[in-house]
Order: sequence, then structure tokens, then C-alpha cells
Amino acid sequence: MHLIQIVILALVQGFAELLPVSSSAHVIVAEKLMGLDPTTPEMTLLLVMLHTGTMFAVIVYFWKDWASNYFQTSFKGWAFTKQVFLATLVTGLVGLGLKVVIEKVFMRGMEHAEVEMLFGNMKLIAIALACAGLLILLAASRERYSSNEQGLGPKESIWIGLIQGLCLPFRGFSRSGATISTGILLKISKAKAEEFSFALAVVLTPPVLLQEIHRLLKAHTATESLTSLLGSGLLGMGLSFLAGLLALGWLSSWLSKGRWKFFGIYCLAFALIIWLLQ
Repeated sequence: MHLIQIVILALVQGFAELLPVSSSAHVIVAEKLMGLDPTTPEMTLLLVMLHTGTMFAVIVYFWKDWASNYFQTSFKGWAFTKQVFLATLVTGLVGLGLKVVIEKVFMRGMEHAEVEMLFGNMKLIAIALACAGLLILLAASRERYSSNEQGLGPKESIWIGLIQGLCLPFRGFSRSGATISTGILLKISKAKAEEFSFALAVVLTPPVLLQEIHRLLKAHTATESLTSLLGSGLLGMGLSFLAGLLALGWLSSWLSKGRWKFFGIYCLAFALIIWLLQ
């Protein structure tokens, strides 16, 4: 892979990851346009490494808010940690369950069936992106009726974790868009829904990164290939980190100004473009 391709993918990932428009869909389209195969272990690992760069952007951007809102006392910190753990547990159960169903039922009979093989299916990406757009528009339409804000409890955490789990196998179903929208529909304030969504992203990224490294090694790829990819991926992580900080500022601004619906409109428009290109 050329250096310029790493730079392009890192910038696309960084800007799109922290906006509710599905960074994966954008990166996969960019990979396709550059003649790369998004289903290979090398590409899926690179994508997760770029996600890791934006994960650090999330930590830097939200650290002060998390510290002041949730970690001023041990009681608040423990309560927030429990909700994050509960949502992540539900995500893991749903995500793994979907993986088994897809690979053992829908891909039965296929050689080396892996859920990652779906990542190159542009029509499926378009459908998932359209579903994310509709969910965002639904949440935006209910915003005005959510005057009585609810706290973040077990019920809310379970629902958000469940929706996040549904996003995992389907590139295009924006994780941030779906989880923040679910929070809004559950009458959680937009700021809290955003903070909780990205706290979940920080917890989810490391195990997914380890899974993709294991998948690459399992594919019997040479150690030199892994070393080379990790080296170029570090550059991509740095660029996605910087782009992610800019994207977070944009997202927070639009959330506070009631412009959430525009992300949904964009998702639908981009889904239509992908579908027509196929």
C-alpha cells in the first residue's frame, strides 16, 4: 500500500468516524476507488488502527467533561463505569450472536466464511447507511418533545448497548449516529448521549483491534507484513487523531444547535449514491 493511500484513508476515517455518517462506509468506498479490497485481514486491521487514532481524539476531547460530570466523586465514577460496562456487555453478546448467525446460517457452505466478507458488499452498506439515516431523522423529530430529560440508568444502557451491537457486523450502520440517536429517543440529554456514546467507543476499540490482529495472524500472513502494516498504520493513527479532533468540535456544535437531522439527510443521500454506483 502506498503512503498516499494511507494518508487519504486516515483523513477520511478521522473526519467521518466522529460524525454520525459511518466512517467505515466512507473508508470502504475510498478503498474501492483506490482498487483495495476492504475484506482482507490487512485492510480490516488498518481500519481498526485508524479507529484507534480517533479513540485517542475522543479521550482528549471529552476528558475534562468526563472528569467533571462523572468522576468528581467515587460514587459518580463507579455509577458511570457500571453503565458503560453493562452497555458494552450487551454489545458483546449481541455482536457475537450476530456473527455466529451470519457465519453459520447465512454463510453456511461458503469456504472460510467470516462476517468480514460482508464489508465489501456495497448494497448492504447502502441499506445499513439508510437505516442509520432514518434513525437519526426519527431522533431529530422527537427532540422537541423530550423536555423531561431522563438519567442514564440500566434500561438506557441496555438499549444503547443493544443498538451498538447491531452496528458491529454492518458497515454503514453508523455506531455514533445510532447510539446517540437511541439516547435522544430515550430522553437522555444530547450532551450526555454524546459523552456516553464515545465512552463506549473507547472501551470497544481495544478488543476489536486485538481481534483483527489475531485474524491477520490466523490468515498465515508473514510477520514482516504485520510489522510493515503496523508501522504505516501508526502514521494513519496520528492523522486520524488530528482529523478526529476537528470532527468532534463540529459534531458538538451541531448537536447543541439542533442540526442533528442534517446528518440523517446526509446518510440517506450518501446511501443513494452508493446504491446507484452499484
